[in-house]
Amino acid sequence: MVSDPVFHPWSAQAKVAQETVAGGAGAWFWNQAGERWLDLHSQLGNLNLGHQHPAVVAAIREQAGRLCTLAPSFRAEVRDEAARLILEVAPAGSRSVLFTTGGAEAVEHALRMARVATGRPKILAAHRSYHGATEGAMGVTGDPRRWPLPTTGAGTVRFSGPYRYRSDFHASTDAEERDRALDHLRRLVAYEGPASIAAVIVEPVVGSNGVLVPPDGYLAGVRALCDEHGILLIADEVMTGFGRCGAWFASDLWQVRPDLTTFAKGVNSGYVPVGGVVVGERVADHFAERPYPGGLTYSGHPLACASIVASIGVLRDEGLIERAARLGATVVRPLLDDLAARLPVVGEVRGTGLAWAIELVADRATREPLVPYDAPGRPHPRMVEILRACRARGVWPFVAANRVHLFPPLVIDEDDLRAGVAEVGAALTG
Repeated sequence: MVSDPVFHPWSAQAKVAQETVAGGAGAWFWNQAGERWLDLHSQLGNLNLGHQHPAVVAAIREQAGRLCTLAPSFRAEVRDEAARLILEVAPAGSRSVLFTTGGAEAVEHALRMARVATGRPKILAAHRSYHGATEGAMGVTGDPRRWPLPTTGAGTVRFSGPYRYRSDFHASTDAEERDRALDHLRRLVAYEGPASIAAVIVEPVVGSNGVLVPPDGYLAGVRALCDEHGILLIADEVMTGFGRCGAWFASDLWQVRPDLTTFAKGVNSGYVPVGGVVVGERVADHFAERPYPGGLTYSGHPLACASIVASIGVLRDEGLIERAARLGATVVRPLLDDLAARLPVVGEVRGTGLAWAIELVADRATREPLVPYDAPGRPHPRMVEILRACRARGVWPFVAANRVHLFPPLVIDEDDLRAGVAEVGAALTG
């Protein structure tokens, strides 16, 4: 047996079986045998502009011909332009951008900024959350992926966020869920001591833990609680930023201004590894005369920044933010509502923009999940079978726990989107 030269993430190395991809265009990708799949999860939720968008490819090529790399201690026009464009669309009060090479690093630096700027040690983070696979980011992650790493998370205190379908607060309405979740968080802050808490980190719309859209008023309530006690609010928008939820940032859906916003994925569709932290006024003021204790060799890499400049231009010029909101409301929601009405295995559908989850149940009356929540790593065999059925029908969504996630590229053809959702429904029927 020939040893695989690649060490694969989230996998038992002897059990890895991967599809070799030969190419992609728009919302489609294919293997060497010519089998094609509609990419209904944008790879890992990052490919907002689809595969091989010509404007982004051209920008990377042009920048490579001019200057491939540059240390962050030197100024680069393309880096300045990328930061300027991000700040134009970021929540109000944003001052500057620290560039990283991915989302987990962005979270690491946001946590460090919060602790240094406040002088406080603790971070409050949600149970149903994912913030990245580096040590600090995994420490604030709440889902089972952190279980094999029991020593991570020093200084992290976890709370339950709103999730009415499986409410930890015995709520029967969105208003009850909002109020009880906020009361729970307020009591936790009191128990821990407000003066010890540097930040609350939230995904404004929870991503890989179920596309949990909070009830109206929840994020504003978290913001108010943070303001009351001098706690910073970190919005992890790695998955939800740059149009995914039908707004530039998911925080915009509720007009909430975080102190720190992390981003990656959609900022350039992952064409070159990049991420970053949008720094708000309070943190920017703290480091105005004090050195920030951190940095990266590839911070603001020219090729990555060129791809950001091009990507933001495409998002604006092609109206993709508005398009994502429209397709979510007029295409995806009605189609998924129809699936929920017809298929007993569907317990709930939820989402916004082009971020959706289909929650699968063994029993609709009891809401028993189709598969258990307690399995980190590879999907449950039952969910692997569902993904295999989808692949056989030419669509490739993402499965996590007892859910099928749909995060299609924002450029997806509307007819392809309709057909893709229908094929997912057919796979669930089988």
